[in-house]
Amino acid sequence: MNNKLSPNENMKSVIQRIATGPELSKNISREEAKQTMLDILNDEIDPVQAAIFLIALRMKRETMDENLGVHDAIIETTHSVNITTDNLINIADPYDGFSRNLPSSIFLLPVLAELGYPIISHGVLSVGPKYGCTHHLTLKELNYNCEYSHEEIAARLEDQNIGWAYADQSIFNPKLHNLMNLRKKIIKRPVITTVEVLVKPISSKHDAFFTGFVHKPYPPIYLELSRNAAFHSASVIRGTEGGIIPSLRQIGKVHYYDKPSEEDKMYEVKPEDLQINDESRAVDIPDSIVRKDTKDKIESKVSATDIAKATVKSGQEALSGKNGAMKSCIQLGASIILQRMTGNDIKECSKEVLKVIDSGSALKRMKS
Repeated sequence: MNNKLSPNENMKSVIQRIATGPELSKNISREEAKQTMLDILNDEIDPVQAAIFLIALRMKRETMDENLGVHDAIIETTHSVNITTDNLINIADPYDGFSRNLPSSIFLLPVLAELGYPIISHGVLSVGPKYGCTHHLTLKELNYNCEYSHEEIAARLEDQNIGWAYADQSIFNPKLHNLMNLRKKIIKRPVITTVEVLVKPISSKHDAFFTGFVHKPYPPIYLELSRNAAFHSASVIRGTEGGIIPSLRQIGKVHYYDKPSEEDKMYEVKPEDLQINDESRAVDIPDSIVRKDTKDKIESKVSATDIAKATVKSGQEALSGKNGAMKSCIQLGASIILQRMTGNDIKECSKEVLKVIDSGSALKRMKS
């Protein structure tokens, strides 16, 4: 790339190459993708051209270099601080949330923290294409301050009586968060959606990343992006709605690396091996919640706020020891993470998780 090009000249050159149809479009370099994304984040590009850039990349299919370049720009603009803990679990569910089931992964935080592992989740209040129930929205129902500063988050993670926290994109990368209106207007899922979850608002001596996927091509992409984000270990789990909790009725697949220099690996988890035999795939949305008619095949047909309220009720009951799909989801998700962190047999990990859940200590920690 010619470094003497202005942001507008560079964008013109890039669009001329990536937006010429399915047969003639050309790929751009990692450096060009990074610089173009930085120019967008720094508000130096007309929003129409920024939208064309993101849509054109999507339509021609992003290359790994293009993913990495956009990711580089997001990493560079993300504010991160270090904490003194030996380990930090970083979980990233889809930023656009959940709409087909009640999400359960937010309740992994107090369980893993109670087991001695500081853990952070991050996201946004709401974003497309789904505009579903997010961790932010669920925590608001618990009166959690979703706009804690880095210093306040670090203090929570280093406090052994708390050990968990949530970080919002509006705090750790306001430039990226400022693109929300643009993303809403372009409708389709841009490359930002793929790479924005792979960030480190907080970092420790050993950062372990966990995220989910649905479509088969994504595990190697996410693991390569995890290496780019300098995660010491990473796990990509086939979960319901792309989250980190597998289906309760199917064999779960966990793609991972233990060290960035190692090749990707995969293993399977059978829920029945953990004495999980639920009939539902995940936590069903209560019939009492009103569904709305919509022609949109992606956007949620249920109010995300209503899902969040039901999620909090179900999650607190599960952390009180009530049996059911929510407790099983928490058990399954926490057991996988504990197994990855310790290397112990997953059945033994499951026993430890259930002991914490049934004691009520995780529920007490959730309210911290």
